[in-house]
Amino acid sequence: MTFLQLSLISAVALLGPLLALPRKWHLPVVLGQLLAGILIGRTGLQLVDPGDPTFTLMADIGFALIMFVAGTHVPVRDKEIRAALGSGAAKAGVAALLAVATGIGIAALFGTGHAPLYIVLLASSSAALVLPIVDSLKLGGPKVLTMTAQVAIADIACIVALPLAVDPPNAGRAAIGAGVVAACALVLFFVLRALERSGTRDRLHDVSEDRKFALELRIQLALLFALAGIAVLGHVSVMLAGFSFGLAVAAVGEPRRLAHQLFAVTDGFLGPVFFVWLGASLNLNDLASNPRMILLGLCLGLGTLLVHSCLRFLGQPLPLAVLSASQLGVPVAAATVGSQLHLLLPGEGAAMILGALITIAASALAGRAAAAASASVKKPSRNGRATNSR
Repeated sequence: MTFLQLSLISAVALLGPLLALPRKWHLPVVLGQLLAGILIGRTGLQLVDPGDPTFTLMADIGFALIMFVAGTHVPVRDKEIRAALGSGAAKAGVAALLAVATGIGIAALFGTGHAPLYIVLLASSSAALVLPIVDSLKLGGPKVLTMTAQVAIADIACIVALPLAVDPPNAGRAAIGAGVVAACALVLFFVLRALERSGTRDRLHDVSEDRKFALELRIQLALLFALAGIAVLGHVSVMLAGFSFGLAVAAVGEPRRLAHQLFAVTDGFLGPVFFVWLGASLNLNDLASNPRMILLGLCLGLGTLLVHSCLRFLGQPLPLAVLSASQLGVPVAAATVGSQLHLLLPGEGAAMILGALITIAASALAGRAAAAASASVKKPSRNGRATNSR
């Protein structure tokens, strides 16, 4: 990779913010970045080589950081969310059971032999996508809290299960590696919590801010990369390392200054590099030459919506059920890891991304529907107080 290519990657990645600029569309920034990668990669102009070792390493660093930030977004410290964990776990469990039957059916229909992978995809949710939609639309109430807890549980469970589902013959090895990564993340949680309670972290923060050392960012990155290195040695994706470390930091409490620094590093540079790399790695010509993969993507997307929509029968409003189906991190990770291990059929990775985009489009519509339903329940009376519309 050259500086000119890096400049090109950074420039085309601006397509992400441009497409996400209209707020009413509720499109994630990553969508434009993926499209930019498709444009300059294997499908399009072939201006960059996704197999370049430097490009791949930078993308892996970005992937680890993205999953770290996603882990910090899981509201593990929110007392209201913890109160809704029981109901949320029950709904996530029902969705997982429905995903088993649907995933096996899709794998049998297309003859891919990847039923475990499809089950994880169908059962997954993305806290990194759902939580911003909930916040931006100011959705609230017990049912929203239950849905949020369900999404957080499904996100964690599916990210842990994905390395086992991608390569079932080596699931035992992956399970050992995942266990080692999880144990290391747990140790880091206790260490970070002890430093927080002793006041060491506050003193470090004061010195760092006063001397402009950025010590917190340096230390967190060193720990993240060490955990990612352990994951690679254990034949586990850096995805799990980043996410588990993010959960540990979220459980302790992420300092606001560190959050801003990580936003700059991840969303400003390495995150876009990863998504452009992923788009460049996808060869949509495989979809054109194999229309069955387009149908597979449609089945995965619509199947995910169907699985989560069935939670309507457990009392979850349909817009919230559809919103909980929103996914991106797990399908992206599945396409990335599967491609790196050469386990996917031609076009299968692109089909997974297509399925994820279908759920994102549906979640944008569902979010607006949920907001409209919430507004119709209460409306202002003549004295300015909210009254029940019924």
